[in-house]
Amino acid sequence: MARLMMFHALECPHCRRMLPLVDRLEKEEGLSLEKYEVWHDEKNADLMRSYRDVLAPACGGQLRTPTFFCPDSGEVMCGEVDYERLKAWARKNSG
Repeated sequence: MARLMMFHALECPHCRRMLPLVDRLEKEEGLSLEKYEVWHDEKNADLMRSYRDVLAPACGGQLRTPTFFCPDSGEVMCGEVDYERLKAWARKNSG
């Protein structure tokens, strides 16, 4: 199974709205996303920065939260999205 990652921040309102959708996705689809809080955890922030060349161009030229990333496919999805879009992204990249 491919690695699915979510970079998020505790105070980010968009992240707060996405986390319940991620939980729902994990339960309904049997998938697991690695969650990395990047505003208060420097190690996680460094990990996100290590993917800057892939993430930033897909996110308007900046590193933003929330960002969803599959290192295996290189697919990036940025920002707050609805559940169906999140599920479609995860299904596409989980195989």
